[in-house]
Amino acid sequence: MSVALAPSETAALSAEGQDLVVRDAREFGAYARTGGWAFALKVARSVRPGGQPAGDSPKVSAKEFGELAGCSAERVLRYCKAWDLAADDGLVPQFEVLVPGEDIELPDSDVWHAYYSSRSGATSVRGTAITAAAEAEGIRPTKALEVAENPTALRAAILADPSTAQAARAALLDRIKEDPALQTELARDIARTDGLKKAVASESRAADRIGYVRQIVDNGQIRTAAGQTVDAPAELRAEAERHLSLIDELEEGEEAGEWASEAYDTVKDLVAQAVEADPELRVQERRTKFYSSLQKATRVFEELTLDDADDIYEDDMVQRLEDLQKALDTCIAALRKAAAAH
Repeated sequence: MSVALAPSETAALSAEGQDLVVRDAREFGAYARTGGWAFALKVARSVRPGGQPAGDSPKVSAKEFGELAGCSAERVLRYCKAWDLAADDGLVPQFEVLVPGEDIELPDSDVWHAYYSSRSGATSVRGTAITAAAEAEGIRPTKALEVAENPTALRAAILADPSTAQAARAALLDRIKEDPALQTELARDIARTDGLKKAVASESRAADRIGYVRQIVDNGQIRTAAGQTVDAPAELRAEAERHLSLIDELEEGEEAGEWASEAYDTVKDLVAQAVEADPELRVQERRTKFYSSLQKATRVFEELTLDDADDIYEDDMVQRLEDLQKALDTCIAALRKAAAAH
C-alpha cells in the first residue's frame, strides 16, 4: 500500500535528492582531477608517520585507520608510501604539517601511478627495481609488477606467442650484458642442449666467415693461408664488397649461413689466385708456410720425453724416427744446394 505525500514533502525530498546528486558530482569531479591523491590526502592528514608517538595529536596509526576504514593496514601504508615519495619530490606537503580535515591543492591524477602501486611487492628492493625499469620503458609499473608476480603466465605467453618470445629474447640479451651469472647459466644451458649447441656453432662459423669478408672491405687487406697480411687487389675487394652487400640486405630472420659460406669460399679462392699471380708473394707464402711447419715440428720434439723409454719402446717408433731422419737429411741437403746456387 502506497502512502501519498503532501506537495511540500515531495518538494523537500526532491531538493534533498538534488543536493545529494550535486555532492556526488562534485566529489566525482574532484576524484577525476586528482585520482588516488584524494584518498591519499585522507590518509596523510589522519595517519601518524611510522614510529611517531601519539602525543596530543588526534592522528591515528595506520593499523587503527585501517580498522576504521574496514581495510588492511598494508593498504593504508601503500597510500602513505605514495604520499611520502611525492612529498620528497615536492609535489605535496609532508605528513607533519597536515592536520585532520585539511584540504589542499592536489597533483593531477595522471601522476598518481608514478608514486602508487597496489602491490606490496613494489616497496621491496626487487619491486623498486621493476618499477624503475617499467618507468624507463614508458609503461605503468603495475603492469610490470603483475607480470613479475606471475611467472607462470609469462611462461605461457612466451610459449604460445612468437612476438612475446621475441620480446623476452631481446630483454634477455640486454640483461646478460650486465649479468655475468646469467651469462654463465645461459652458456651452460646451451652447451647441454645438443640442438642449441649445434646452432651456436653454426652461427659462430657464419659470423667468422662474414668477419673475414668484412675486414677485406673495411681494411682493404687480405690474410693469406700462411697468415701474411697484404693489400687486397681492387677486383678482389670489389667482389668481397658485392658479397657483403648481399648479406647485409638479408631480411631479419633470414638464414645467413649459406650466403656466408659462398662469400667466404669465393673470397678465399680469389686470395689464392692473387697469391699465385704474384711471384714474389708466392715465394714468400711458401717460405712462411715452411717456417710455420718447422716451428710446429720443433715444438713437438722439444716436448718429447724419453725418461720412460723402457716402458714405451716399440720397434715401429724407431722405424718412424729413422724414416724421419732420412727425410730431414734430404731436406737439409736440398736447402744447402739452393743456398749454394744463390
